[in-house]
Formats: sequence, C-alpha cells, structure tokens
Amino acid sequence: SQCIVVGDQKPFIGALLTLDAEMLPRWAANNGLRGLSLEDARTNEVVRAEIQRAVDKANEAVSRAESIRKFTVLPGDFTEDNGYLTPSLKLKRNAVMKDYAPDVEALYAGPKE
Repeated sequence: SQCIVVGDQKPFIGALLTLDAEMLPRWAANNGLRGLSLEDARTNEVVRAEIQRAVDKANEAVSRAESIRKFTVLPGDFTEDNGYLTPSLKLKRNAVMKDYAPDVEALYAGPKE
C-alpha cells in the first residue's frame, strides 16, 4: 500500500512497507491463503515473495547502489489520524523514523537479503 525508503548513512537501502488491508483478503483468497490476517500476512512467505517480486521490479529502474535490498512490513498504513501524514497526505518522515526506529535498525542488524 505504502513505502518509505530508508538508508541514510547506512550500508544499503531498505524500505518500510505497508499492506493494503482492503485488497489483502481478495489477494489472499486468489493465492490459496483465504482468511489470512493482516498481522499474519506481514511474515507470510508467499506474501513476502510477492512483495520481493515488486521490489525487484522497482529496482530495475535504479542503480545497484540505489536498490532496495531489505524491507520490513509494518502493521498498518500511514494515515493522517495516526500522525504519519499531513492534511495534504504528505508523509511525515520524522514521525515515521522516530516511531519505527527499531524496525529500521532491525533491517541493518542481520545479513543483506
């Protein structure tokens, strides 16, 4: 659903992604995963493989140095209500980076994917 790229002063580019909660049930049913919850989808191998395919496709448009090498799936979308978007729907990067700092650090704690 949404993506924020991270990696300033880090060894590689990573991304924090969100899933489309409205589209997930239909996608899951079409892929043999009927009843898959949003929370379970975050770590589901089939879902992550589909996300990786999308990341790989996006990476074709950029250099290796600019490519996303790891990602994590966050529990929910960035919205105005949760403080991550402005009224004009621009991302409040500082708020996201502050609240999801542990997720960002976890991207860089393990091996590159």
